[in-house]
Parts: sequence; structure tokens; C-alpha cells
Amino acid sequence: MNESRKYDLFGESVPESETPAKHQPLAERFRPRNLDEFIGQEHIVGENGFLREIISKDAITSLIFWGPPGSGKTTLAKIISLSTNAEFVSFSAVASGVKDIREVIAQARIRQGKTILFIDEIHRFNKAQQDAFLPHVEDGTIVLIGATTENPSFEVNSPLLSRSRVLVLDPLSTDNIRTIVLNAVEDKERGVANTVSTIEEDALEAIVSFSGGDARRALNVLELSASVAKKHTDSGLVITVTDVEKASQKKRSAMTVQVKNISISFRRFTRVCGDLIPMRRSTGSAVCLKAVRIRFISQGVWCVLPRKISEMQIRRLCKSP
Repeated sequence: MNESRKYDLFGESVPESETPAKHQPLAERFRPRNLDEFIGQEHIVGENGFLREIISKDAITSLIFWGPPGSGKTTLAKIISLSTNAEFVSFSAVASGVKDIREVIAQARIRQGKTILFIDEIHRFNKAQQDAFLPHVEDGTIVLIGATTENPSFEVNSPLLSRSRVLVLDPLSTDNIRTIVLNAVEDKERGVANTVSTIEEDALEAIVSFSGGDARRALNVLELSASVAKKHTDSGLVITVTDVEKASQKKRSAMTVQVKNISISFRRFTRVCGDLIPMRRSTGSAVCLKAVRIRFISQGVWCVLPRKISEMQIRRLCKSP
């Protein structure tokens, strides 16, 4: 495969660095570089997953990655950028406007070949800004990849949504987070193995509990824990649960409560809390709320509540007969 060129917002070629800069945060330099390094989201990147297949065939189509923070949306976009022969342009909706969009489109028309445009936090664009992409996605000038933490059905224009494939990313499982943290501890090139020899089991579980399925949060806490660690062995530092509590500014008991999976029947929850809008059904997945994550006894449903419900209300519900 020929190496594709990557561009910034202003059309300047951006070389891919083989060795990440030491000043980069751990969560950035430890990003997976290919699907073999990627942990989690097996339903789309597994052996027969849709995304794995289109990446292997370099047949990227317009996509919307929808999932919670730290679930791998931006990482998957970067893996695509390293795997495709197309030109890859990336920018964030937070700092860009219609003028920037027009510049990108103009550059895409000049270039020969396919241009993939990645927009992080696409939900930050208003309807008019999103409309600016429509004709260019439709005529093939650009292939659009968007990433969002918000429901695309509400935050992305229907015409744009109909021209894209929405891929739902789940919060990473505890096993996923545990694997990511251990890999970072053992990696000397991009991880913390040059200074850290090991992490105690209690400390590892504390990071997993605190992360709430967010790999970025887990790696940030790991990096801070390594910086405050004091326990030494002959081979290096040892990260303890005290280091994790100091780095996260939370006791382990508070971490556990924050991400506790509450067991409650789906039928009883809907009867008391009102109707739910199912977004994805898959055994073992979780309901993502603003305040708390709930795991249903009978089935897993990732959904959106039509009205707000507090964590206290849910906890009272779970204690009721």
C-alpha cells in the first residue's frame, strides 16, 4: 500500500512521526497504531467486523463514530488515516467554521484522488455548517468521518446522516481497561515501563474502577500515579493504590460507587422511570446516563432517557422492593 499523505486544516502536509515525542501525554503517545493494537469494540473491529473489512480493502465510506469519551473514536479515525491511500484531513469542530470548511473543500477539489475529512466533535457544528458538507459528500469530493458523544439522530442533520454509516462505540469493559493499563505498564517505547516496574493489583483495580470505561482517563491516572509513586524495587517504581488515590484525588471506595453497575430488571426500570429510547441492543452492554451506569439483569440496552433522572432516584429505585 502506498503511503497516504496527511494534511492539517491549512493544507500543509503533516508527516507521521515514527517515535512519539516524550512530552506527549501517555494517553496520546500510547494510542493504538493499527487495529491489531486496538482494544475493545469487537463488534466493529473484530475478525468479521464492518470497520476492519472496509479498512483492509481501503474502501472507506462516510462514517459517524458515536460513543462516550475514551471509547476509541478519534483513535479509529487515526488508524484509518494510517491505513488508507486517500488524503486525510483532520480538524475539530470546536475551533473551525464555514470558512474553514470551504478551504478544505477547495483543496479537496484540487487534489487528485479521494479525500477523507475527519471532524472531531461534529455535534458542535450547527445545522447550517453541517449543510455545507452535503453536496460535497454526495458528489464524492470528500468522504466524511465524524466523531461525537451525542446522539447523531438529534445532533446531525438527517440528510447528512442518511449519507453516512453510524457506528456505535460502547464504553470499554473492565477487562479492556485492565488490558490497556497493563500494556502501558509493560511498554518501554511508548508506555511507562522505563520508570515503572509493576503496578499492584489493588492499584490496577482502582484505576479500572475510576475509569468508567474511558481509556483516556485510565491512562491519565496511570501517568499521574507513576509521577507520584515512591515505592521502589531493584527494577523500578511500584504503583500502589495510595498513588492512584493521590493522583485521582479520590478514595477507592468513592471510585467504586461512581461506576458501580446497578442490577435492576429492564421491565421494572421502564415502568418506574418512563419509556426508554433504545439505541443499541447487545448482551452485556450498559445503559449510559449522565449520572450513573446501569446494567440490566435480563438484557443490555444502550439508550437515552426521554427525561432526566438523578443518580439518587435510581439508587432509591434499586433499594425498593
